Amino acid sequence: MERLERSAPIPDPLAPYLEVDRTRPRHECWVTGHMVAGLDGTAAIHGRVGALSTAPDQDLFRRMRQIADVVMIGAQTVRSEGYAPMRLSEDAQAQRRSRGQSEMPPVAVVSRSLDLDWSSSVFAAAPEHARTIVITCAKADPELLAAAEQAATVIIAGEDRVEPAKALQALAGLGYQVVLCEGGPRWLGELVAADRLDELCLTISPMMGGDPLPVSIAPSGAGIAQFGLESTMVADDTVFLRYEARPAEEGRS
Repeated sequence: MERLERSAPIPDPLAPYLEVDRTRPRHECWVTGHMVAGLDGTAAIHGRVGALSTAPDQDLFRRMRQIADVVMIGAQTVRSEGYAPMRLSEDAQAQRRSRGQSEMPPVAVVSRSLDLDWSSSVFAAAPEHARTIVITCAKADPELLAAAEQAATVIIAGEDRVEPAKALQALAGLGYQVVLCEGGPRWLGELVAADRLDELCLTISPMMGGDPLPVSIAPSGAGIAQFGLESTMVADDTVFLRYEARPAEEGRS
């Protein structure tokens, strides 16, 4: 057992995340989950994740989008958090260009119901080179599906529900090799159950008393996934943990 202690300051907290090699995913593309939780495990306060976020977390959360080819979000998170198209600094855009990435990652919204506001900025204000993507299933309401096709690029990933493997295969087919998932808990649980989460960046916020909502909600019948702790950081009273998925055999005792 080792004791974690505060060490020398890190000049740029994003640097350790930029240094991670994400070029060898276990499946079709690399999937990073980025979540925040309170000390009691809650993932929201009054229905909003942003209420848990401290200043250091807010800064890193926005900047982490620099690693992504596409930012994936569940529909409920889009509705509750008021998402807009991604925005990155000029320096971040230049760094992305130097790595062969587009200047801005598009947003990909996962929705079975397509109960979304197509006039909201996440759709209406998305630039043509980073048009918002909607990932849904074949059984979606035809009228809502037609509306989605007017407002976004639509991906069908499954018959009765959005299947994580099919969704990620489709994104990889469009050239998106690093997928950053920003929630919500149900979609994250689906990704874990499908063995598609390669990396989890988890912020522990120094708060308690939020909603009875965990970071990840596993679907019925899901197994146990094992992760290894790769790095830790601390800023003020906020702790940043980075985990990577372990092969099943490594998790057995």
